[in-house]
Amino acid sequence: MSTIERPMPPLNANERSTLESWLDFHRATLALKCEGLNDEQALATPVPPSGFTFTGLVQHMAEVERNWFRRVLAGEEVRPIYDPQADPSGPDGGFEVTDGASLRDALATWREEISRAREHCASRGLVDTGRFRGQDVSLRWIYVHMIEEYARHNGHADLLRERIDGVTGV
Repeated sequence: MSTIERPMPPLNANERSTLESWLDFHRATLALKCEGLNDEQALATPVPPSGFTFTGLVQHMAEVERNWFRRVLAGEEVRPIYDPQADPSGPDGGFEVTDGASLRDALATWREEISRAREHCASRGLVDTGRFRGQDVSLRWIYVHMIEEYARHNGHADLLRERIDGVTGV
């Protein structure tokens, strides 16, 4: 039995509740896809020629959360988590895993970034903006982008999980 809750987003709610609920739904989906994996499984690359791993995917999503909510929306000057020497304005990294990387540590870092993201969003309206590539970008746009980002990567997670142990339908 799963310990992770993934409530259905409301069918008839205001825009903000709808966006936040869908983002949380996709966050929970990634956590469910990782549930029960050991580090060996989470570091496996079962879909050649792709080098995707669950650990790398979770690390990447921690970087994505950090980038959009802390750097872009809040204007924080924070370095990338997994490659501090990388250009923070470059593409979100995190896919590469280092020796000793664990899914447990990646999940803890990811959850911390989600917590920080929620803090940054709590006092802002959907029309509030951050800066991205020299332009204003609204929280609304960021939410939609994050839902798309998670949906795409949750599809990758579906394939990885099915190849690792046959689990489907989460």
